[in-house]
Amino acid sequence: MRASRTFAIIASVFGLCGVILGAFGAHTLKSEISSEMLSVFETGVRYQMYHTFALFAAAFVLQTKQSGRIVIAAWLFVGGIVLFSGSLYLLAVTGIRGLGFITPVGGLSFIGGWLMLALGFWEQKEE
Repeated sequence: MRASRTFAIIASVFGLCGVILGAFGAHTLKSEISSEMLSVFETGVRYQMYHTFALFAAAFVLQTKQSGRIVIAAWLFVGGIVLFSGSLYLLAVTGIRGLGFITPVGGLSFIGGWLMLALGFWEQKEE
């Protein structure tokens, strides 16, 4: 049950940061960066929030049933948020295009997370 608590805490922090970053983008960055870069930033926030909810789902499942695949899914969601959203945040505020090579790695982490989540549910036997 420890993994459940860990992932619920991480998801809570990611949710908190997602709201703060969203507000920062809407109220502060809006006048500081181009509309194209603001859109990039907003994409990072959107995907962070989507995968925060996926991480909560994994934490919820782990409360009742331990699953290695669900744990892997959760870590892939964490990595995806850091790499995908994080690289988009940095790209938007710094304009350094070289950071773009990190974004697809985060995207692959998201894809792997969803696959492992599906396999984790698939392996669970009906009671």
